[in-house]
Amino acid sequence: MTKDTTVSTTAHLLPDGEKDPRLGGNAGMSSDYLEVRGLSVDFGGFKAVRDVDLTLFQGDLRFLIGPNGAGKTTIIDAITGLVPSTGSIQKSGVELVGKKVHQIARLGVGRTFQTASVFEELTVLQNLDIAAGAGRSVRTMLRRRPAEVPAAIEEALETTGLAHLRDKPAGVLAHGQKQWLEIGMLLVQNASVLLLDEPVAGMSGEEREQTGNLLRRIGGERTVVVVEHDMEFMRSFATSVTVLARGQVLAEGTVEEVQANPKVQEVYLGTMEGDALEDGADAANTSQNQGA
Repeated sequence: MTKDTTVSTTAHLLPDGEKDPRLGGNAGMSSDYLEVRGLSVDFGGFKAVRDVDLTLFQGDLRFLIGPNGAGKTTIIDAITGLVPSTGSIQKSGVELVGKKVHQIARLGVGRTFQTASVFEELTVLQNLDIAAGAGRSVRTMLRRRPAEVPAAIEEALETTGLAHLRDKPAGVLAHGQKQWLEIGMLLVQNASVLLLDEPVAGMSGEEREQTGNLLRRIGGERTVVVVEHDMEFMRSFATSVTVLARGQVLAEGTVEEVQANPKVQEVYLGTMEGDALEDGADAANTSQNQGA
């Protein structure tokens, strides 16, 4: 059966009061940010990441793209402390390099994996409650929980669109819904930096659009970084793009700037992603010519 790869490009409306992600962020100098300087990751002499510089602002929905082996997931692993690295990674001025995974998580840096990590035998509500208690002491966790659902959990249920499934076991959720639950588990931990590794892999077109709209809802007031291979999804929802190749930053800018970059087109040449990239550039040029 042919995989559905269409994503709607209709306007994405946010509830009143929520900020829309945009290029360069939208929250001002006092907001959270992630600054990466000279980041390198070495696996036994193999440089998986080489001197990468990134500046990621709150309110800028950044996509990391590149061929397989470009270092995209390794960068996320380094930021979250899963692999040792050199250089500097600062979250709002606090150095993360050298800190343990749980210390980085407590500073508000959260990530998802390509396969959702949820407790499938527990309900959606229970998954969120456990995630919300990640920073609580053992004594607090053992206390009887109030019947009323905490406001942060209710908000996460509404934001992710899972409120009507709160009492369902996570194991019965559709693939996309499990990914949304994992994102919700980061929201209840008050993560201000979210690193998402291929969040729409294996999703239907409808699920991808719903996921993109979810990222827009949460991305206006957080730093959200998405590792992605789906070029159509990237074009529909990214506010900025960083292209990686062989562990280094090749290009950075808006979707249109990246698609028109000759170096990017050369790296993707002859690949399925390259075809999608060129199709997107052709479509953008046609639109501009028609509007001229």
